[in-house]
Amino acid sequence: QVQVVESGGGLVQAGGSLRLSCAASGVSLEDYAIGWFRQAPGKEREGVSCVSSRDGSTYYADSVKGRFTVSRDNAKNTVYLQMNNLTPEDTAVYYCAAKAGIFIDAAQDMCLRDAIEPMGYWGQGNQVTVSS
Repeated sequence: QVQVVESGGGLVQAGGSLRLSCAASGVSLEDYAIGWFRQAPGKEREGVSCVSSRDGSTYYADSVKGRFTVSRDNAKNTVYLQMNNLTPEDTAVYYCAAKAGIFIDAAQDMCLRDAIEPMGYWGQGNQVTVSS
């Protein structure tokens, strides 16, 4: 059974940094496209950063470009989202999603909310709160 688990969220002041981790059991994330999504209260879930498994290419939403970085550690079967210069607008529940790379052509495609289902996996979500 495949499980995707996020960790690393919490409370941070504006301008601070957090690193989220996405780990999996049952699959090798090296073969999976990974997407980081977030959902703020009253808003739809949006893709903020994604990485392809085919060529390692990455995609960032305009709202996080230059501040967030996605990376893989294949030895640890983990994908990270480094978040710097956080603002209160980054407050949300952050989700990791994984989908077999054969189904995803480009990193940007993985960041489409509808791309995950079917055949993909969602983590349980991790709260990130940025105080002003």
